[in-house]
Amino acid sequence: MECPFCAETVRNEAIVCKSCSRDLRVVRPVLLEIEEVVAEFDGLRRELDHVNAKLDRLRHPVRGALTYVATYVLLPAVLLVAAHILVTIILNVTPLYLRLASVVTPLPFGLMIYAREKVGVRGALLTGIVTAILAILCMLTVTGVNDNVPIMPGPWIEWREAIEYAASIALALVTGNILGSLIFQVIPRIMTGSRMPNAVAYNIARAFGGHVGEEQLRRRARIIQDLLRTAGPLVGIALTAGGSLYTGLKGIFAW
Repeated sequence: MECPFCAETVRNEAIVCKSCSRDLRVVRPVLLEIEEVVAEFDGLRRELDHVNAKLDRLRHPVRGALTYVATYVLLPAVLLVAAHILVTIILNVTPLYLRLASVVTPLPFGLMIYAREKVGVRGALLTGIVTAILAILCMLTVTGVNDNVPIMPGPWIEWREAIEYAASIALALVTGNILGSLIFQVIPRIMTGSRMPNAVAYNIARAFGGHVGEEQLRRRARIIQDLLRTAGPLVGIALTAGGSLYTGLKGIFAW
């Protein structure tokens, strides 16, 4: 919290400001209550953003669907196909660059899906799958026409490579979506979080030793709560990004 007399940052449990030496015992409960109200208001504002986004889609379903498909399915698919043409046909270089581009390209679209549309992981996964299928089909068509070969894969190994490539694109978009939730929801919630940690954080804090002061226990529980809030998205990012890189580069380095 900030000292109301000199605006310097002080700990929540402080009773005297270390900068101006003013007594904070009277104003401290009020300041903490204000911080809690602000945190709750910020949480309500984020919930309102989600509700407004859903209401807008319900009011204009056709326009919303067309805009969503054009922005988050067609546009990334076009970029992926353009990268395919550039790498494999025009430059004719190692496909490693194409696979890396296919991992990087969907990331910002997944992030925007959360930031602008408030769509979660399941919606991002569905969008990623549709985008990947469309992009792979267009890539196969371009390759078939350019090389005068069958468009659809023949042996199972070619189908498996196409499926793995599609999984890489879809997982990359999900990675961007989870990153968006971390940036636009989890981190702001931590920075403006309530001073009262939840029961789970308190129980974990007591498990590390409950024979401490109430303020120390609250501080420890607050740190644990912040770690728990960030652990899920970070693990999700690590798993989806790792899966995207593995499935995308597996076929190249299989030899």
